Amino acid sequence: MAIIGLEGVRLRGPHGYYPEEQLLGTDFVIDLSVSTPVLHAGQEDDLQQTVNYETLYRLLKIEMKEPAQLIETLALRILYRVKEQFPEIEGAEIRLKKCNPPMGGTIDAAFIQLRIGQMHAGPRSAKEEEEKIKKSGNQRWWPDFE
Repeated sequence: MAIIGLEGVRLRGPHGYYPEEQLLGTDFVIDLSVSTPVLHAGQEDDLQQTVNYETLYRLLKIEMKEPAQLIETLALRILYRVKEQFPEIEGAEIRLKKCNPPMGGTIDAAFIQLRIGQMHAGPRSAKEEEEKIKKSGNQRWWPDFE
């Protein structure tokens, strides 16, 4: 298992409670990561067997065009879209920051951090990883570390 993601994606979108925010748009900074198997992709050097972060970026751009009043709604939509595109992922996490929210004071950002599923890197256990490799018919390709 590995964590694959994007950090600091800057996009503008028509999101916010106030009509002016939806009309003028608001700047957002997004960190998005997924927990996914990468063993076969790494062994075979095959992009089709992993999560393509370019596709993650495209999904962010698509979802950022659809208006939402709440950043909670936007974050959930993004995570559901990612899970729909990549059903093999075990988890996904987003940190969505709304820059300069209109609250009458100096505030860098309001944010939501949301996670679905399990986020972890590395095999759950060496025994489980060995069993997966045996079932797939592949040979173990990394050296023993003690």
